[in-house]
Amino acid sequence: MKNMLTIISNALCRITGRNVGARVVVSRSFADFTPQATFDIKKCDVHRLEEGPPLKAELTREQGLQYYHIMQTVRRMELKADQLYKQKIIRGFCHLYDGQEACAAGIEAAINPSDHLITAYRAHGYTYTRGVPIKEILAELTGRKGGVAKGKGGSMHMYAPHFYGGNGIVGAQVPLGAGIALACQYQGNNQVCVSLYGDGAANQGQIFEAFNMAALWKLPCIFICENNKYGMGTSVERASASTDYYKRGDYIPGIRVDGMDVLCVREATKFAADHCRAGKGPIVMELQTYRYHGHSMSDPGVSYRTREEIQEVRSKSDPITMLKERMLGNNMASIEEFKEIDVAIRKEVEEAAQFATSDPEPPLEELCNHIFSNDVPLEVRGAHRWSSLKSVS
Repeated sequence: MKNMLTIISNALCRITGRNVGARVVVSRSFADFTPQATFDIKKCDVHRLEEGPPLKAELTREQGLQYYHIMQTVRRMELKADQLYKQKIIRGFCHLYDGQEACAAGIEAAINPSDHLITAYRAHGYTYTRGVPIKEILAELTGRKGGVAKGKGGSMHMYAPHFYGGNGIVGAQVPLGAGIALACQYQGNNQVCVSLYGDGAANQGQIFEAFNMAALWKLPCIFICENNKYGMGTSVERASASTDYYKRGDYIPGIRVDGMDVLCVREATKFAADHCRAGKGPIVMELQTYRYHGHSMSDPGVSYRTREEIQEVRSKSDPITMLKERMLGNNMASIEEFKEIDVAIRKEVEEAAQFATSDPEPPLEELCNHIFSNDVPLEVRGAHRWSSLKSVS
């Protein structure tokens, strides 16, 4: 995140003409730009609520550049992961997040760093927004020692402070999120837990069990269904008798949100977090979004939907383009400024990819490390009874 802020700061410095180590021809000054603007956002559908999130959202120039940088970074990172997978450098499961960037960026903009977040296996975007550098994410994907989980977690198992993965079992993270919210309530720290799942997991029984316990105990949990229209290769209409996922909590209030608009997501998540912090119990959010890639890298993504459908979403609802056009249309940034940010992101992603392909794999003697936290070293049985390894916390 520090690197991200540095890049944005440098971009601002170049526009204002301040010296950052290079001579720049300045055509516009900072004063030329609109520092803040208010935008109309799509009305949210609500369930068991008298009123929903606001219909207008304020955006400062700095916030806009930051959101753009975050979403564009996730986009470029995922496209690089696609390339590395096709080169067989990344192997195994790999679920990409491009198209859904507004969800991760908007949620992170609305909660505190000390709040908690847990998600399913499409986790790269949230790993980045929770503060993990790009090079540690890509190195984890390539199974290298410098990865965020030391190269032993892979695509679905990445972690950070207050971020609990990355979970490979469909829907299993939802009750875990309720448990984290219970810990927040028990400790009285005024924190909330964001527990994310997809439309494909929305029919899992354990989700409804978590809803029931969270409602009984009024846990500060925001249950978020990222509805990208397809669970693996099955459309939501074929998989769910009711596609109103925001109503699935029944006795729990719910809101349905335009998940392709970062401002919509931000305002709705703020609304939900305030609801939880006020002691009103859990709330269910449905983010209507779309993934550009298939379910995973093994899915071409065009056998159950058309290329024309994907292209239509890209041309009409792309979250990065939407934010960029808003800012340009309200004189909050210049095309040159966006290009400069894009160049810096591409450079950072390329450098991260170089690290992810050159860093060594973890050695065999570290295979069993970190089985337990803060425990004495212990012997671990190997592939047969005559071999053993040592686990160090």
